[in-house]
Amino acid sequence: MVRNKHLALVGVLLTYFLIVFGGYVASSNSGMGCGPEWPLCNGEVIPALKGATLIEYLHRVIGATLGLLSVLLFFTLMRKRNGRKVHQVAFAMLVLLVIQVLLGAVVVVLDLPSIVISVHLIIAMLFLFYLIWIWKHLEIEDRKYKAYLTEGNLRSVIRHLNMLLMLLLCTMAFGAYIKHQTYGLACGWLGCRQTFYPTTIPELLQTIHRGLAVISTLYILLLTLWSFTKGWGRGIQKRLVLCTLAVLFQLVIGAVVVMTFLDLSWAVFHLAIGTGLFVLVSETRVYAGNSLMKSNKSVAQRRSWHSGRRSLEE
Repeated sequence: MVRNKHLALVGVLLTYFLIVFGGYVASSNSGMGCGPEWPLCNGEVIPALKGATLIEYLHRVIGATLGLLSVLLFFTLMRKRNGRKVHQVAFAMLVLLVIQVLLGAVVVVLDLPSIVISVHLIIAMLFLFYLIWIWKHLEIEDRKYKAYLTEGNLRSVIRHLNMLLMLLLCTMAFGAYIKHQTYGLACGWLGCRQTFYPTTIPELLQTIHRGLAVISTLYILLLTLWSFTKGWGRGIQKRLVLCTLAVLFQLVIGAVVVMTFLDLSWAVFHLAIGTGLFVLVSETRVYAGNSLMKSNKSVAQRRSWHSGRRSLEE
């Protein structure tokens, strides 16, 4: 159990780094550093490691390492009796890994098509979510893990967090597409050219991306407020406060990226904070789900105890 939890945590960290490093690969125009070839790099297993080739090759090596670790995690989870749900999530994680590898090959062979790159990012985010689920779910038997809310309240929290995750995925998908279509400067940091209204396709896409970002921010602020007014428990409250700080910071960094004309460092930092926000919301969602499972298990145990007691009395 401990070994699986540590493997999952390493997988989470590697996936996060790989996503952010992938942003660096794209922003530094190193995506074709190995040429239109996969899995070889410029026709070689180990090419001359310099410039764009070094950057792209390193990205592939990290991806291969993550793939091997994920396969190892899958088999260790399937070998043990972790429950049907864990096995299902492990299988889904493996399927996403295969899809991600195939999409990575398509991206290279087709010379970085923007729509495929966007889907590639979304699959990576879903893969990251499943790793977080596995990592945190293995802690559910920890005695310190307590459920503070009723089943109804927890289900409501989970629904809101699911919708927030979908919003974040849509926001990041639009951001990736805009990035690879070079639409990042279609609008200024506040409005589009001399007006707030978009008049071209690039401006419209950029406006949609910003609109989704604003909606996500307002949603996180609202959920954070509700967590205190509705008494959702310290665990969820602390997590949502961190989400609030992250999303506000992300908005500021987004404005800086535009004002610095898509400076490489700021662009990668923007992706790092955005991915970090997704991790925080995902962990909060898994925490709420684990709390619900813990709550249901406690109720079932109490019912079993009362049932056994009545049988003895009879």
